[in-house]
Amino acid sequence: MDNRLQITFEQQFVRILSDGEKNYEFSRKVWTQARQACQKYDCYKILGIADTTIQMGTWDAFSHADLFSELQIDNRYRIAWVELNPEAYQTTFFIETVLFNRGFSARLFLDEREALEWLLNDDAD
Repeated sequence: MDNRLQITFEQQFVRILSDGEKNYEFSRKVWTQARQACQKYDCYKILGIADTTIQMGTWDAFSHADLFSELQIDNRYRIAWVELNPEAYQTTFFIETVLFNRGFSARLFLDEREALEWLLNDDAD
C-alpha cells in the first residue's frame, strides 16, 4: 500500500490526513509540507489523523525531535495527533514522549474530537 498524504487548511488549524506505511522519509515529507502550510496560512495549530499500516522503527521515531528542529518546527506549533490503528499507537506514543521531553507542544489522542478540543483550547497543557 502506498502512503497517502493530504494537508488542508481548516480556518483554525492545518489538518493532516495520512495512511499507509510510516518511515523517516515519509515523516520528513509530512512535516515539510505541514510547515509550509502553517507558514502559508500563518496558522501553527496542526491536527493530524493517521491510519498507520506499518509503523516505523524506534530510531526513526526517536529522530523526530531532530527532524522538527531541522525544519524549524518550534514552540509556535501546537500538534494534536490521532492514531487510528491501535497497533501503531505505542510507536506514536514514543514519538510524543520524545517531542514532549524536548519541549514541543504535541499530544497523542485516540479520539479526533478530544484532539480538536485540546488543540483549540489555548489554556490546555
